[in-house]
Parts: sequence; C-alpha cells; structure tokens
Amino acid sequence: MQLGQRVRPFSGASAARKPARASVSVRASAAKRDPKQRIVITGIGICSVHGNDPDTFYQKLLNGESGVGLIDRFDASEFPTRFAAQIRNFDDENLIDKKNARRYDDCLKYTMVSGKKALIMAGLEKERCSEGYKKVDPTRVGVLVGTGMGGLTVFQDGVTNLVQKGYKKISPFFIPYAITNMGGALLAIDQGFMGPNYSISTACATANYAFVAAANHIRNGDADVMVAGGSEAPIIPVGLGGFVACRALSTRNDDPVKASRPWDCDRDGFVMGEGAGVLVMESLEHAMKRGAKIYAEYLGGAVTCDAHHMTDPRADGLGVSTCIELALKDSRISKDQVNYINCHATSTLVGDIAEVKAIKKVFTDTKNLKVNGTKSMIGHCLGAAAGVEAIATLKAIETGWLHPTLNQHNLIEEVAGIDTVPNEKKQHKITAAISNSFGFGGHNSVVAFAPFVE
Repeated sequence: MQLGQRVRPFSGASAARKPARASVSVRASAAKRDPKQRIVITGIGICSVHGNDPDTFYQKLLNGESGVGLIDRFDASEFPTRFAAQIRNFDDENLIDKKNARRYDDCLKYTMVSGKKALIMAGLEKERCSEGYKKVDPTRVGVLVGTGMGGLTVFQDGVTNLVQKGYKKISPFFIPYAITNMGGALLAIDQGFMGPNYSISTACATANYAFVAAANHIRNGDADVMVAGGSEAPIIPVGLGGFVACRALSTRNDDPVKASRPWDCDRDGFVMGEGAGVLVMESLEHAMKRGAKIYAEYLGGAVTCDAHHMTDPRADGLGVSTCIELALKDSRISKDQVNYINCHATSTLVGDIAEVKAIKKVFTDTKNLKVNGTKSMIGHCLGAAAGVEAIATLKAIETGWLHPTLNQHNLIEEVAGIDTVPNEKKQHKITAAISNSFGFGGHNSVVAFAPFVE
C-alpha cells in the first residue's frame, strides 16, 4: 500500500479520498514505531440519543439534528431543569438475553450493546463472529469500559426500597449492578475475555482515560486487543437533582434545543445526555495478522490534573494545555499536524473559556484549525462523553466532513480567530485530530487519532 492511501472505510462511507499533504508527515512519524507499538481501531460501538448505528449517528450530527427535548422518562415538572438528551425506546438488538435485559441498569445495557457492536464490527464477537473469535487468544483480550456514576437507577431503587420497605426488599443485584466495574466485567464474562479488566471513573473524562490506559496495556505487551470506552445512564430523578444542586445545568426550558450553546455569550449551563461509546483497539501487528479491517489509528494520549477545584477548571487553562502538549508528545506529532479538535465544549461559563485559552496557548496559529462541539446536539454524556465524541472524531476522519456546532449566534471574544464550524457542516480533510474531555475533580484527558495508512 502506498504512503498516504486511505484504506477500508466504515460501512456506508463515502468514496476514498487522498488525505491532506500534512498527513504524510503524520504517517512517517507513526511508521517509525514498531507494529507492536502502533495502535489501530478495528471496531466502534455506540448507544446514543441518535441511535446505535455509528453511520446514522454521524449523519444526524452532520444534519444538525438535536437530540435534546423535554424529559418524559419521569415527572420532571418540579425541577428547575426539565429537559435532557434522553434516549427513548432503546433497542438492545437482541444482544442481551431477555432475563438480563429486565434486570440490568441502563448503564449496563449501554455497555453490553455498544461493546458487542464494536466487537461485531471488529469480527471478534464470540457468538456472531465465531471464526474471527477463534483467531484471538482470549487471555490477551482485555476490557476497560468505565463510567462516572455506575448503575444509578439500581442505586436509586435500592435506597428507595430500604427507606420505604426495609432492607429485606433490597434486590440482591443492588450492589453488583451499581458498582462501576460491573459493565466491563459482564462484557468479559459474556465473551470469555481474560485480559486486563477494570473500570476507570474520572467523571466526564472517563472514556479517554480508558483509551489511554488500554493503549498502554497493548504497548506494554499485556494484551493484543482492548475493548475500551465509557457508559452512563444518569437521566433519572437523583441524577437530574444532583446536577441541579451543583447549579451546572441550563434552565432554558422554553427552548431546549437551543440550550447547549458552546462558546455563545448566552450559554447558561450544560445539558445532560446519556449513552455509551466503545472502541476495539489493537496492535497493528495483531490486526494485520488476523486480516482485520482497520478504520483509523490511535496515535496517543495523555491525562493530567488541574489540582485546583472540585468542579471548576483552572481559569488559565494550564492543566488542559499541558495535557494537549503531552498527548502530542505521546503521539509523536507536532502541533502543526493537528487540524481538527473535537472539544469538550460543555456550554458552561467557565469551562468553555478555559478550554479555548488552553487551545490558543498550544496552537498559536489557528488559521488551519477547526473545532466543534458535539454536545451542542447530544448533550453531555458524562462518563460516556469521551467515548461518543471519539466516535464522532473517527467519523469526521472517515467522511471528510465536520458536524456543526449548533446555536452559534453571539460568540464570546475569547474564541475569535478559531473556526467553530458554526451551525452548518463543513468539508475538511483531517490530517490528525485530537479529542478533549475533562471531568469534575480537575481530570483532563486528550487523545489523538489519524487516518490509517501502512
């Protein structure tokens, strides 16, 4: 295969295109790595307000379709915020048996469905891809799917039963289904994967932390394949009430679709979302040996801590800018090779400004840089946010189109000079992309992806 040639697009992808010139240097840098050290993406799985199919999900983003609306899962009429990007009529696609489908918390359902769909795409799911499954050593396949809050519905119901009916009415599944490590554990049990398995819980940065850790396991020789990402199902009374108490949410109840508005002067807080985003990551050597389809390359990533405040970021953006620089170093690329950022961009007053300051500190010349905010359409998926947004980033690489950032009408002065892809999609050949995610506690994370060529 010639240097610079695109390979094996996602199903439903547009015709292959030549990547921009700068990608040659990106690939040249990656090619210096041992194939055991290069990490490629061979499967993606998603559960979102826009459905479980990554092509449909991204097409709706390109169309500028918002998934935000009034909550109807429970009576939210007494809450100051009454809307969210709520998943409705969730379809598990028969990937969970009926008994467990009745028992599982939604967080577990999203993990199982997105995880299995990623494995099916990778040709590694035990039941539906038996021939491919036989090509891997299950002791060298790990699962690292985290969550910010775990099985929140199970937890809420357990506490309610304790208070109203006594301890004898607490379900035996209360603790197992509430703890944050159970989603990845259940997926591993279902598939027989015996490699590294644990959960990471770093609030809204969870999935990126999982990607970084998963890549390290592969590069350290602990695993050939890692199933990694994040899941969250927080849109229930206790979840909504908790974020209301933090004063973090928008209260634009009269027009929910316009509530999530990153970098806009009229923003007033974030919008809750939910779902899961999972990637199958494996060494290039292993993927090529088994003849896998390769969709993109994970270049590298980094994590840092603001060490500043429980919920507010550092105003100077130092923790974020440091994280970006470390991610570029781990990726072995220069800042000039990055021409797209999928931003954290939560639509909060302090967070949006801090992120922009960090970006401008690292990327002093932004004329070729485009950024956007996926949360403007699907809300903030919390522990799943980085996973879902990584998939949006990968789809942008594959299609050559960036989805718009909605509700860009009166932008803050700090974002001047940066193209936020306002309100309409834009065509853009990506050479290398980074995806930012930050969480309560000052947890910062940045991961980098690029088109794959040998």
